[in-house]
Amino acid sequence: MSTELVLVSSPTSGVTQLTLNRPEKRNALSVPLLQSMLAALDRVEADPAQRILLLTGSGAVFCAGLDLAEASDPKVAHLSAELIATVLRRLVESRLITIAVVQGAALAGGAGLVSACDFAFAEGSAQIGYPEPKRGLVAALVMTLLRRQLRERDARRLLLTGESVSGTEAAAMGLVNAAVGSEQIMPTALRTAAQVLQGGPEAVVRTKRLFNELWPATIAADFAKATAVHLEARGSAETREGVAAFREKRKPAWAKNL
Repeated sequence: MSTELVLVSSPTSGVTQLTLNRPEKRNALSVPLLQSMLAALDRVEADPAQRILLLTGSGAVFCAGLDLAEASDPKVAHLSAELIATVLRRLVESRLITIAVVQGAALAGGAGLVSACDFAFAEGSAQIGYPEPKRGLVAALVMTLLRRQLRERDARRLLLTGESVSGTEAAAMGLVNAAVGSEQIMPTALRTAAQVLQGGPEAVVRTKRLFNELWPATIAADFAKATAVHLEARGSAETREGVAAFREKRKPAWAKNL
């Protein structure tokens, strides 16, 4: 098995596929994996022939979220938080049109990657969710994206309860573009890529950029505010308890006084 944390391939002209390659850990977003993603993005964006980025995961799960072993380690927790914020913002602001292809599950930071992409397709049986509140965390970074994509009632449901929804339900609420069978998910993504490639390269890039700018607050401003909240929560006693409880497979003992 390859030791590369991010595999890079080209399924068709103008399209690059990045595959998270940590299947034994459900493609959890460790610091090295996030750094590998950023390095791969740099290389793909530097190639003017590449216009589309497909984001996939190896194995049965797209991405289970941040590596909680690192999230609970004070030595790397801050770096981990900064890297996931950087990756999400890079996907949003990239000149590449990004397409997430979700198999199995996309949870927490993994679901954040899905939300950061321009298009997302999921297996109907896939599970997508933001369980951060169950770990004492705040899904601040992804809130920046979901408030632009979903009805507020749906966003509140996902971010306050931490429940997961199926790919089919995610499609119904607009969290993904469509839910399809496992054999159809990649062909569906590639058809969308082919449709985008028919447009003028500069027109497509300018259209994506304008989407990011036509809000009262910019993506950059929202991410700055969200990152501050994310980092504050990461350092809290509640997060330490929530992450410890998850790793020890027990219910968290939340403090009663806020």
